[in-house]
Parts: sequence; C-alpha cells; structure tokens
Amino acid sequence: MIVYCAGAIKGDTTYQNNYLEMIRFIQSMNHTALAELNGKFNASIPLSDNQIYTRDIKWIEGSALMIAEISGPSLGVGFEIAYAIFQKEIPVLALVSADVENISAMITGCNSELLKVKRYQDIEDMQNIISDYFKNLEQESDGKGIHLPVHKQAL
Repeated sequence: MIVYCAGAIKGDTTYQNNYLEMIRFIQSMNHTALAELNGKFNASIPLSDNQIYTRDIKWIEGSALMIAEISGPSLGVGFEIAYAIFQKEIPVLALVSADVENISAMITGCNSELLKVKRYQDIEDMQNIISDYFKNLEQESDGKGIHLPVHKQAL
C-alpha cells in the first residue's frame, strides 16, 4: 500500500527521529512510504518551495492513507492532514508522543471519522499502534464500508 508519511521538516523537529523510525517501520511492513526524509526519494538538486508543494500534493493524491507524526508543531503537516481528510478523503493516523502536553485544537477538535489521533510512549508503542491501525483499516474496509483507494501512480 502507498502511505504518505508526514512529519515536521522545517517546524519543530524535536521528534524528527521518531518520524524517521515511523517511515522505516512502514517500509519494513512492505508498504511504500512517501516522505521527503525517505532516502529513496531524495532530490538530486534542491527543490523550490513550489516544487516541494507540487510533489507532496501529488504524493498525497497517490496515497491510500496518511500517517503523520505530529509531536512537533508544523504548519506544513497541518496543511497536509487537512488536505488528506477534506480534499482527498483518505484516512489519517496522527501520532503524538506522550511527552507532548498540548496538541493543536484543530487536530483534537476535528470530528472527521477519517482522523485518528493516538499517543505513543516510545518507538515500540508507536510501531504497535501503526500495526493495529493497518489491521483495523483492513477489517473496516472489508466489513464496514470504509474504502481504501486503489493503488495509484504516486511518483
């Protein structure tokens, strides 16, 4: 499955190592993890802001779902989550470290069934949450009418 992985790149990067572990874990589950920090997709030359925006929107458009590390505030990640939920209408799992006290009310107050916010204690807990999320999505898509998009060309 193609998964868009969102995380702070220019915002608060305190939890960027957790974001990298998230990407690695999703790849280890044999999914395609689309993310700027995924070494497989490094640009050979620096991209302009417009090129980054265009690429990331294309990646979201081609993804079946999004998993976002939201422990460090990021305007870009917030934008991507909103785009995924309200424009693309794909499921989003937002992960936040248990160390973080305040999460944006725009995330915690969102009542879309497509958004799930989960707190994790450590990397192993984060991995368990991701695994459970994939299992639950598969069950829901089989029995409750949640339809994951068919794989699309994302690159």
